[in-house]
Amino acid sequence: MLCERCNKNDANVHLTQVVNGTKSQHNLCENCAKEMSGFDLPVDMNLSSPFAFQNILSGIMDYINQPVKQEDTIEVKCSNCGTTYTDFRKKGLVGCSECYENLSNIFMPVIKRVQSNVEHTGKIPKRAGSHLLQKKKIDIFKEELRECIENEQYEKAAELRDMIKELQKLNEGEV
Repeated sequence: MLCERCNKNDANVHLTQVVNGTKSQHNLCENCAKEMSGFDLPVDMNLSSPFAFQNILSGIMDYINQPVKQEDTIEVKCSNCGTTYTDFRKKGLVGCSECYENLSNIFMPVIKRVQSNVEHTGKIPKRAGSHLLQKKKIDIFKEELRECIENEQYEKAAELRDMIKELQKLNEGEV
């Protein structure tokens, strides 16, 4: 799709405006989007595009996190690659796969707020995924069992325990 304004570049910015109940949509290239009045878009960024995923994620992180006094902060960094939270905020990228583990106390609350969950809940193939579905059911039942024990609901806890044992036997038979 071409930019509606210049008709030269690909439209990679899609804006929707609602003014007095009237909705209008604009498909623009980055240059035209920057030139349009009324939109405060960052111009000078380290990455090539202010609309890149890294910049959007970094912006969300800045928006969600409350401003903290500089003297109160203790810089947490990844033990594997040395990436700090400040580095992540500047670049919008983690340094390695272990950053998620090492910086989880910072990342997980933010991810949970943005995505409402930190666990993938996508589709699983029926034929190949039955083992995974049963394992997930077992995990859910174990969590319910823990809650029942905490709330002293021992009869329900016993039922859940039996269901867990039954599912575990089924899993062992399939493997």
